[in-house]
Amino acid sequence: MKKVFIALSVLFLATAADAQFSKASLQASGLTCSMCSKAVKVALEGVPFVEKVDVNLKSQEYDLQFKKDAVVDFDMLSAAVVDAGFSVAQLKATAELSNVKALKDGHVLIGNSYFHFLNGKGQPLNGATTFSLVDKSFVSAKDFKKYSTASKMKCVQTGKAEACCTEQNIAESSRIYHVII
Repeated sequence: MKKVFIALSVLFLATAADAQFSKASLQASGLTCSMCSKAVKVALEGVPFVEKVDVNLKSQEYDLQFKKDAVVDFDMLSAAVVDAGFSVAQLKATAELSNVKALKDGHVLIGNSYFHFLNGKGQPLNGATTFSLVDKSFVSAKDFKKYSTASKMKCVQTGKAEACCTEQNIAESSRIYHVII
């Protein structure tokens, strides 16, 4: 009976969401001038799934619109910023969700990636939903240290599905992004 309950819980926690990311807001750090901002903008415009990039120079923030039906890879966004010589200070992504439950330490499949909710309270997520990615490459070292203690699951430290997540039928090679609502 216990195994049946665990299996049902796993199915519930690893809910597959038929969703697509439409936009993101990225804040870069280390920028000192308008040429720096332009370098990041050009790098982000070179990412295949990015349709449009708008820049707010004052806040060093980039509003990204994604191509319709494109597969979004947030690591590619971070790599583009790093390749331009800077780092990501914050990344907020918006997806259209339909009845997804955000459970603490629950994993949800959105697009081709899993998202681990560090602060979910079981609330249903519907419509345009924005959440912050809090992995090492999307926040400062200080913020990552704070978020990495929000869960005892190993995937928070590595971003990979290890023993803790394979129990939830997530392939060991899967990329897991850690998020807060």
